[in-house]
This record gives sequence, structure tokens and C-alpha cells, in this order.
Amino acid sequence: MDIDAATDSADPEQLRMVVDGPFSLTAAAAFGFGPSTGRPYPFDDLMRLAFVTDDLQHQVGVLLSQESGGDLIAEVSGADDIAAVDHQVRRILSVDRPAEGWVAAGHRDPVLGGVQAAHPGLRPVLFHSPYEAATWAMISQRRHRSQAASLRRRLSAETGRAFELAGVTEHAFPLPERLLDLREFPGLEPQRIERLHGVARAALAGQLDPGRLAALEADEAIAELRRIPGLGPVYAGLVELRSTGVSDALTLAEPRLPSYLKHYYGLPEAPDAETIRRLAEPWRPFRTWAGVLFRVAGDRDGLPWQ
Repeated sequence: MDIDAATDSADPEQLRMVVDGPFSLTAAAAFGFGPSTGRPYPFDDLMRLAFVTDDLQHQVGVLLSQESGGDLIAEVSGADDIAAVDHQVRRILSVDRPAEGWVAAGHRDPVLGGVQAAHPGLRPVLFHSPYEAATWAMISQRRHRSQAASLRRRLSAETGRAFELAGVTEHAFPLPERLLDLREFPGLEPQRIERLHGVARAALAGQLDPGRLAALEADEAIAELRRIPGLGPVYAGLVELRSTGVSDALTLAEPRLPSYLKHYYGLPEAPDAETIRRLAEPWRPFRTWAGVLFRVAGDRDGLPWQ
């Protein structure tokens, strides 16, 4: 077995993560999108993460628990820079900023406030990084999400790194250099492998740095992401909105959002882009979070969207 795929056995380092505002680790663990789609996930009061670090040089495993007061305890395995891991985990769980504005948005907009109350402590759970979001885009195109998730897990198990986290093995996705070495893999046709290589090269060139992308205007970031071969407008939007940590970019490209807003706001028809912009004004500075929450709520309520 490749050394990168060996189970990490080093003693973990512990982090205490102070959380501002309402946040539920239980809700985060049940979020279920992208690579987590269709995966049985027994929560057992713990959340397990394994991922490529933002420097694209390391893989880490993180075991998370939540104290009664709301703060998180993270046990981190494989870390070279514990402060950087702290920053990345906070971004992944959307606990990297004060939540006062999020609570205030729900007070300004009773519809949003009602959905917040129905899903207490739920915040967006992000892809681990733009690199992993972009690779997910290449793996999942023209595939059912559960099939893509299964393929990604196999790829991670065979070419990534394994971490034993409280009795469960989690596999981190392969580093970009390892992905570039990939020549064939069951379920990945040559064109898809070449597109994964393109993502790896873009990541190594700095095009997928989360801080850099988050600092750009949303349209600029999406235009830049679309330069990666195979990354169309929908998936470029996914990378920008669901991996960089931006909180106030409006999710107009989300195909289900208009139908879901029609339901929750009692509108006669699905709103157009301009109407969504007007509805979203009270959500500032958390329009991204609100869009994600309405999407999750609509999915869980089984709403039609076409």
C-alpha cells in the first residue's frame, strides 16, 4: 500500500473552537450534499472529516464534537499547521464569522426567520476546498449524485489517505500531485481523467486558492473558474458559492431556488432573477447562507422544483 494511503496513527492534536451564535453540529453532520449524498452517516454525537489542506501539501483527519455551550472540540490528525487547519474547518462549517447579522436577517424577514426556526443551528457545510469542489464537479457531471459519491469514495480510498476517527475510517481525497499521476481508474473515462488533471494543475497554479477567490466579485470569480476546462457556469457557481466561504453572494444559478421561494413566500409563480434579488435584500450580509437554507428546506420538505 502506498504510504499516502496508510491509516494515520499519530496522536491527534486538540483544538477548542469558540462558536458565535446558533450552530448545531448534528445539523451539520446531516447536511448531505455532493460527496455526502446517499451515504449512511451515523452521527453518534461526532462529525468526522478527512480532507486536503488549503496549502495542497497535506491531508488531515478531524474528529469534531460539540459541548453543551455550543463550542466545538476538534481532534486533528496529520496536521503540519494546526492554525491553518483551524481556519479551514471553521470555513467548512461556516463558523468563521460572527452570526449576529444572520440572526438579524431572520428578524427582518419573517419568512427566512421561520425557516431558520424550523432548522435550528443549520449553517452551510462547504466542500473542503475549491480544489475538492472542482474535482467533484468533474466526477459528478452527467452522473447521479449517489453514483458520483461512491466513485469519489473509491478514488479517495485507493489514492488518498486514510484516517481512523473514533472507530470509523475516513479517506482524504488525493493531493493534486497524486491526481496528476492518475492514468486510469474504473468508472473514469480518459476525458474525465484529463479534466481532473486540469483541476489539479489549476490548483497547483494558485487558481483555486479559497482566499483569493473569495476576495473577487462573484462574477469575476466565476469567470475565472470557467477557464478550467470542463467547468461550466453551474459548477463554477458551485465552486464559488459552496467552497470559498463567501456569505453574501446571491445564488441565482441554483435551479431549485425559484420554485422553493415561490412556495415559502406564497408567490403566484416562480420568481425571476430580479424578484429574487428584491426578496434577498433583507438577507444581507448572508444572502448565500439564506439561499442554501431555502434549498435545504425545500429538499427536506419534498417540494417540486420543475
